Amino acid sequence: MIDDIGAEISPADEQYAARSRACWDTIAKPLGALGLLEDAVCRLAAVQRTERPAIPRRALAVFCADNGIVAEGVTQTDSSVTAAVARNICAGTASVCAMARVARCDVFPVDMGMLAPVAHEKMTDRHVARGTRNFLHEDAMTRAQAEQAVRTGAQFAQELIGQGYTVIATGEMGIGNTTTASAVASVLLALPPEAVTGAGAGLSAGGVARKIRVIDQGIAARAPDASDPIDVLATLGGFDIAGMAGCMIGAAARRTAVIVDGLISQVAALVAVRLCPAVRGYLFASHVGSEPASRLVLAELGLAAPVQAGLHLGEGSGCMTLLPLLDMALAVYGGAATFGDLRIPAYRPL
Repeated sequence: MIDDIGAEISPADEQYAARSRACWDTIAKPLGALGLLEDAVCRLAAVQRTERPAIPRRALAVFCADNGIVAEGVTQTDSSVTAAVARNICAGTASVCAMARVARCDVFPVDMGMLAPVAHEKMTDRHVARGTRNFLHEDAMTRAQAEQAVRTGAQFAQELIGQGYTVIATGEMGIGNTTTASAVASVLLALPPEAVTGAGAGLSAGGVARKIRVIDQGIAARAPDASDPIDVLATLGGFDIAGMAGCMIGAAARRTAVIVDGLISQVAALVAVRLCPAVRGYLFASHVGSEPASRLVLAELGLAAPVQAGLHLGEGSGCMTLLPLLDMALAVYGGAATFGDLRIPAYRPL
């Protein structure tokens, strides 16, 4: 299904990362002084195949979808909130939109499968179905729907790149999606649900216990094949997760960097990498979320996140916190004085 897109992905070119590191080491500061931000610039150089990487045009794709598992009482609010927040994103009044204006990032909400469509000129309607089914009782979606959602996400990423965007940030909106993400993470990481499940948007201790039970029972009932990421998506996942996974694959096929947000986006990244391992070189972690699975998934992906601020908003908000940091790193990289400029001895690795 995604083999044709995956076949277009070539690994990020590490020779450019090495050249970028050499450039960093000429700048008049202690070696590696900007830590993960220096690493991010080097990785961006590898993605863009240049010693002078840049991200002049940024897009945030917010994949919106509803989840049938909400019927099991695993959330504090009902599914109507998905459409309400999606309307705010379209209107530019959502929290992430305020952050995106600071980060100079354009926001693109995408309906991947909301129960209630949002009629707004800013909304891109690519819905696969009107919400997933309740995975406690039946597969969340068919395999064909999972494949369609992944391909739809890949196509949307490539449309944005065709419009001139040089980096794509991934976000989501969907009540119940920490439950679907935790379920997918549990299977793909081969960990029990209690190790990967948290409070989401604000469950009590009793609510979390219920959520864990539902995930555990759902996995037992659905018996997904952990070696087949599409099967895991179809049995337990959400259209937002599938769309983001496809977005990451599609961007990698066009040699474009993707910024990964919190848990749901991170689980989508894990799905994408399991489907197409070369995608990993194009992924940039933004933050460590407060959900238990966040650190676990990032460790599995081998990605280090510069921001550790206890964020759990979603919508791509973590990506927006990273972009200004990348701007500052790129400003130092491209404009700070070198040891040669100052005629002082360079630092040496000891």
